[in-house]
Amino acid sequence: MKGRVIKSTGSWYSVLLENEAVVNCRLRGKFKLDKQKVTNPVTVGDWVEILVEPSSDTEHIITDIYPRDNYIIRKSPKKMAYGHLLASNIDLAVLVASVVYPKTSTGFIDRFLVTAEAYRIPSLILFNKKDLWDDEARSFVEEMVETYKSIGYSSLIMSSFDDVDIKKLREVLHGKTSLFSGHSGVGKSTLLNKLTGNITQKTQEVSDFANKGVHTTTFAEMFEIEKNTFVIDTPGIKELALAEIEEEELSHYFPEMRELIGQCKYHNCTHTHEPGCAIVEALNNGKVPASRYNSYLSMYDDEDNRR
Repeated sequence: MKGRVIKSTGSWYSVLLENEAVVNCRLRGKFKLDKQKVTNPVTVGDWVEILVEPSSDTEHIITDIYPRDNYIIRKSPKKMAYGHLLASNIDLAVLVASVVYPKTSTGFIDRFLVTAEAYRIPSLILFNKKDLWDDEARSFVEEMVETYKSIGYSSLIMSSFDDVDIKKLREVLHGKTSLFSGHSGVGKSTLLNKLTGNITQKTQEVSDFANKGVHTTTFAEMFEIEKNTFVIDTPGIKELALAEIEEEELSHYFPEMRELIGQCKYHNCTHTHEPGCAIVEALNNGKVPASRYNSYLSMYDDEDNRR
């Protein structure tokens, strides 16, 4: 039988079958995934082949994974030599960001965009909690929206409590499988609860200590909010260390840099210090945003990715 993984707890998986039944599955004992170094060989969004456990009429076993169209991965926070898959077979990667209570840094936004870009997944930056902004915060967000628009990225400014905003978001998501990610406390679960009454994700107030979000989603889970429209909720991410991206290819995942790479004086230019670098020249001319270049340097040097 063929089905799609809609929930992963690390040891058990909920699989939606083609006949719309949901069954609980476990992995075959010696399951391996093409030598890929990941902490979770099966992730939400995977299409899998399953069979009924011979010794049981109710338990099922995942025997194979169909080839993935794409996936989102980060370095495992516990096993740094390994990657951790967030989800697979995604049509749209949505980053829920906030500029207040808690604040999402531009560095974190850019890491998310690079990760999606590396696997050719379209992205959407969703600036949430507009109902909490003062004039300074609103001006800052509008400036960021223009910066990302100039690069080719779409953004939405919204509030979880504005029905018109929720309707616009639902229209963007229609007919797609969309991954929702972001820091804890940015309002991701509240947004998903508003999209449809079928989702009942737990929500919790942001803690007063350093305005940090409190984790409310424990496992990745996929929900069908309308026919052929799915959203994947993921646990709040504190860090987003890049996985499977080498230093020499990093600039290829910055669209504004990618088109300039062939114009550098040296073919192996790192765009950090070399003379005749087309990207540094574009930075000085205002054609590459300073915030984006700083994010590039941070990723290149593998600095703290929470800033």
